[in-house]
Amino acid sequence: MLVVEDARALAEVIAEGLRDQGMAVDVALDGLTAAGKLELAPYEVVVLDRDLPGLHGDMLCQMITERDERPMVLMLTAADAPGDRVTGLTLGADDYLAKPFHFPELVLRVRALARRRPSARPRTLRAAGLELDPARRTATRDGRRLDLSVKEFALLEALLRAAPAFLSAESLLEQVWDENADPFTNTVTVTIGRLRRKLGEPPIITTQAGVGYRIAGLTGS
Repeated sequence: MLVVEDARALAEVIAEGLRDQGMAVDVALDGLTAAGKLELAPYEVVVLDRDLPGLHGDMLCQMITERDERPMVLMLTAADAPGDRVTGLTLGADDYLAKPFHFPELVLRVRALARRRPSARPRTLRAAGLELDPARRTATRDGRRLDLSVKEFALLEALLRAAPAFLSAESLLEQVWDENADPFTNTVTVTIGRLRRKLGEPPIITTQAGVGYRIAGLTGS
């Protein structure tokens, strides 16, 4: 996710709240910075303020909608008159939420947009006895409910989406944490270790030195 909001305190509150829900979130405090980040990362959803310095949110929204594989856009702004909503949606925004807002509603709308994205995967992910439902935040292995932390759940979701391919530690940092994660940290290794213990036997996450991690037990694994 990318949060584009020029009020730093509000941007950090939104970002931390979404991270608590297991999302990897980057922040941009102006339109030009946001445009640069959009060239570097394949975001699923952009939470976009309209009145931005550098590059106005309306212009940024139009730029996003012109991309071949674009993220979904949720406009989050104090401009809440009916005409403002119509203008925002006409510019290409996929949803519109006025400030002040109820945070649980923001989370629901962001998740709904991620599911609506054309390239979004099936709602329930299944592989090698694992079943994970991102919408309901549930995960099971061979019918046994798994009690996972937010990051463990997000890590397992990333591995299932990539299966049977490997994901490097760097890729997992980008997908599960955010751009501020220390590339030299061992947090991926530690979280993988906790996840393996909760998944139980036989081991289902394999490691290949210099390559990364993947879900084992699939055809061709």
